[in-house]
Amino acid sequence: MTSYASPDIHQLLDQSKRNTENVIKAAPLGICITDPHGYFEMVNPAYCDFYGYAEKELLGQHFTMVVPDANRETLQALHDSFIGGEERHELRQEWEVIGKGGKTHTIIAEAARIIGFDGQPRKVTFIVDITQRKRLEERLQRANERLHYLAHHDELTGLLNRRAGLQRLEQELSRSSRYGSPLSIAMFDLDNFKAINDTYGHSVGDDILQEVTAKVNETLRETDLQIRLGGEEFLVIMPEVNAENARQAMERVRAAVAQTTFTQRALTVTLSAGVAGYVEASTTRLLDHADKAMYQAKQSGRNRVVVASSM
Repeated sequence: MTSYASPDIHQLLDQSKRNTENVIKAAPLGICITDPHGYFEMVNPAYCDFYGYAEKELLGQHFTMVVPDANRETLQALHDSFIGGEERHELRQEWEVIGKGGKTHTIIAEAARIIGFDGQPRKVTFIVDITQRKRLEERLQRANERLHYLAHHDELTGLLNRRAGLQRLEQELSRSSRYGSPLSIAMFDLDNFKAINDTYGHSVGDDILQEVTAKVNETLRETDLQIRLGGEEFLVIMPEVNAENARQAMERVRAAVAQTTFTQRALTVTLSAGVAGYVEASTTRLLDHADKAMYQAKQSGRNRVVVASSM
């Protein structure tokens, strides 16, 4: 019977260590091992390639060299608590990191604590580059935010659009009814605006709309809300204001607009406004009264403010 000598335990350990090192070096993921104080003891080729450093440039350096300055103290504290066993055995987090050329990346870093041959703990970190995925997520988020904004705002002026504005009016009417507080609205329309578009073009007309709405907002109180209903027609919601005070406010708006020149062409424009104060009525009736008052202002010669008769 042939006998085989048992392999020496030290040889097995050495072979196992070499196999482990080979696996780490061949791994497609970036892997590093840091000592109890956070200094690099081992970095595999994928880790070096990702950050743009040669192995000799990393070994012996502190791991926070690849972290933005603002995050270094936080990451050092996490490393210390992890090495000390205060964190759970595995740690997976998302971080911003910086390569050799200063280029930033986003990674998922997953860590495990091991015990070295000297009996001291080590931190093994595996990194996955998610920079492109993160950028796609950010673009998608910005697109969703933009869609949400456009669903509620007029793109040209930045004001609430008709749908969102009327919803806000419903809320203000409900609050006024509940607490018995005054509320007024004003509808205004730019006079002879079609002639401006026909004479100077719609781009000039758009510039005027933007500048007029900015002037109106500048003249109104911060608590008043201007809404673009469509075209050159607007609505102003004035909480805690009775009809007479709303008329005075709109007179200031009318005068401010009439006395201002707009666009580089120094054009002037006027507005006609109808004011209605809230007395137990629906949104539709309130708007109808303001609209009729605005029509009266138009019929009376434009560039004026008319208060609706009591509802």
